Amino acid sequence: MKISSIKALEVLDSRGNPTIRTFIGLDDGTVASSSVPSGASTGSHEAVELRDNDQKRYAGKGVLKAVNNVNNIIAPKLINLPLDELDKLEKLDELMIELDGTENKSGLGANAILSVSQALIKAAAASQKKPLWQFINQYYFSNVKPAFPKIMFNVVNGGKHAAWNFDIQEFIIIPQNNQPTESVRIGSEIYHAIQRNLKQKKLSILVGDEGGFSPALNNNEEVFQLIVEAANKIGYENGRDFNLAIDAAASEFFNNGKYEFKKENKTLTGDELINYYQGLKQKYDILSFEDPFAESDWENFAKFTALQKDTIVIGDDNYTTDPKLIKKGIEEKVTNAVLIKPNQIGTILETVTAIRIAKEADWKVVISHRSGETEDSFIADLAYAAGADFLKTGAPSRSERTAKYNRLLEIENRL
Repeated sequence: MKISSIKALEVLDSRGNPTIRTFIGLDDGTVASSSVPSGASTGSHEAVELRDNDQKRYAGKGVLKAVNNVNNIIAPKLINLPLDELDKLEKLDELMIELDGTENKSGLGANAILSVSQALIKAAAASQKKPLWQFINQYYFSNVKPAFPKIMFNVVNGGKHAAWNFDIQEFIIIPQNNQPTESVRIGSEIYHAIQRNLKQKKLSILVGDEGGFSPALNNNEEVFQLIVEAANKIGYENGRDFNLAIDAAASEFFNNGKYEFKKENKTLTGDELINYYQGLKQKYDILSFEDPFAESDWENFAKFTALQKDTIVIGDDNYTTDPKLIKKGIEEKVTNAVLIKPNQIGTILETVTAIRIAKEADWKVVISHRSGETEDSFIADLAYAAGADFLKTGAPSRSERTAKYNRLLEIENRL
């Protein structure tokens, strides 16, 4: 079959900001679409998310430039090209990279390119009447057995995602069971137990960007105590039924070589922050630390990782789903896991390459959402198809988050 139409438009993400959605039509009548999310705390090496900067529309956040790049530059080059040849999807991604002509996708915009890249895969899968996960697995991961990831539920939001009520950006629970029916249930039950606990304490149950609660507690440790207490009330035990994890997003509180915990009114050196994390790990049995140091602080990343035996250290802002940076991280033993966000790099071809490199190094792979999300559930199929270790897509709340969890439930039920 051939590509018969490509049409992009401006839609809204979960924060009410514009993003891009692209529809792909094939000559057999198949139509598929895909939308692109947007991050708040972003790494400096991320591919460029093209915005209009026209203050008369959406306070400068419009994406009509990206839309026009799809409709007027990408579409004429791709329409009438075949989509059923064995390596055609990879070639189409390579063609878009060449069309862009920049290292960081600033020519056409990573958001423009990714919207097409994902929609092409959806269209190819639909045309072959295959579930999306199955097509992705057979096309990109033929030597990998599909497997359900453990789910990382962000149940309390802090940092840039919740007006800095805490310095740590995400407090996460990870159900031990990786079957979606069970893990989604456990995550939801603990989430609602936290809500009841907050109500009893007369604290706010308003939520942050990713659906997690953002109560006015005094410090980071009180959040762990809140979660464990709420879970215990309904019979769940930390370390047995679920694990705790954090995304520190430390680049956001790194200043002049030091780490500033504004909420707790203290400034820490890298070594002091390592000791702080080690204390949290021992006290609260924390399984995973994401971005515990600033993206440029590879030295302390490596120091911290070297101390860990059974703890996962995830790099996000320091790698930004870039295969070259991930290779460097592997060589220098900077972390033992990587966060994968397709919109950080801009094509599924490069995203898949990043996943393959990490898996070959026996690193843990975490497929992740962004704080400004859409209803698109592509990453759920990607996580299952790639046999990723974890899927991280927010709280069991808000439809742009639950769309991914619900998609895992559909896959589990072969729907």
